[in-house]
Amino acid sequence: MMVSQQIDLAPPPSASALPREAIVSFEGVEKAFNSANGSVTAVRDLNLSIFRGEILTVVGPSGCGKSTILNMTAGLFAPTAGTVRYGGEKVQGANRKTGYMTQKDHLLPWRTVAENIAVPLEIRGWDRKKRADRIAELTQLVGLSGFEKSYPSQLSGGMRKRTALARLLAYDPETLLLDEPFAALDPQLRAKMQSELVRLCRTMKKTVIFVTHDLDEAVALGDRCAVFTPRPGTIREIVDVPLPGDRNILRLRNNEVFTKLAARLWDIIVPEEEGEIR
Repeated sequence: MMVSQQIDLAPPPSASALPREAIVSFEGVEKAFNSANGSVTAVRDLNLSIFRGEILTVVGPSGCGKSTILNMTAGLFAPTAGTVRYGGEKVQGANRKTGYMTQKDHLLPWRTVAENIAVPLEIRGWDRKKRADRIAELTQLVGLSGFEKSYPSQLSGGMRKRTALARLLAYDPETLLLDEPFAALDPQLRAKMQSELVRLCRTMKKTVIFVTHDLDEAVALGDRCAVFTPRPGTIREIVDVPLPGDRNILRLRNNEVFTKLAARLWDIIVPEEEGEIR
């Protein structure tokens, strides 16, 4: 096994300020799925805690169970063995304290920006005035003021992502589960959306589990990064990210800590990937 280079850096003030209450816990979790070729184990011996208010990024080879942990946190399916807890309680059924965002924005094409954002508010039974006030607040928060009456087909990719993010925030989940939400964006737009996400999550005190294949993104966003092994996935290493909580993501490219951490993640993951190729 290749030993990754250690980075001797003191944690930033923001890291020590993070509450250490575990909001999500995986305790000896295993998840297997039935397939045409028999049972496939996605994750095994998974022990992981996500702390309230932190952004945890998750990286690892394809098929190692990264999305599986999001689905179990959301209560979309139960583990085959072990326990998933949220707020100390066993997750059983849909976890309404979480909100999910994937690569696809899933906007309703026949609805305007405002009407898309309104969906979770309508489900909750909010009256028209209360919905309008919340939509105005959210469109301003994500930089969509003036586009409330636009349809998805009239929006850029970045605006569609902002709309999807605003809709997610309208639901007001305690924890955001994000599965490569910015993967389809160009690098410059992705960096802007990353900055927006960090700003909003710090402002609104959200907990985030963010799955990505992009190692730069994992470092740019995370307070910690969980590195998974190949399937059946388990935690190979948890890497602390000693960058300020209010980091300027658009200016990280020349930051020595950032570049060293991204290189370290590469050193951890690449030997396993090479083994798969061979």
